[in-house]
Amino acid sequence: MKDTKEIDNELIVNNIVSGIQEKKGKQIVIVNLTKLKDAPCSYFVICEGDSNVHVSSVAFSIKDYVSDKIKINPFAVDGFENSEWIALDYGQIIVHVFQRPARLYYDLEHLWGDADIHFIENLN
Repeated sequence: MKDTKEIDNELIVNNIVSGIQEKKGKQIVIVNLTKLKDAPCSYFVICEGDSNVHVSSVAFSIKDYVSDKIKINPFAVDGFENSEWIALDYGQIIVHVFQRPARLYYDLEHLWGDADIHFIENLN
């Protein structure tokens, strides 16, 4: 597998978004943290699913899609036990797949509200 430093972060983010859309993940947001001094990474990609089954399906789709298309696997994943919030760590990109109640509670987009935030329109 390739080191994520060898591949442009935006290419990885675009493939993550495609993996989300493959399983109809909703309310996709890309949070670009590159201009913030104390950010934990360069990008957050945040989305949601309707149930624990949908959330885990979206997360598996991201892993499979990114691995198949650009040969990158996450360094770590967490949250599959209950699938309320699954995080996939791609180094400078962290993906958060939430169920709606958990997403509203943690409100990551607004926690990093001074970052550049890009909303992706839902696919029908």
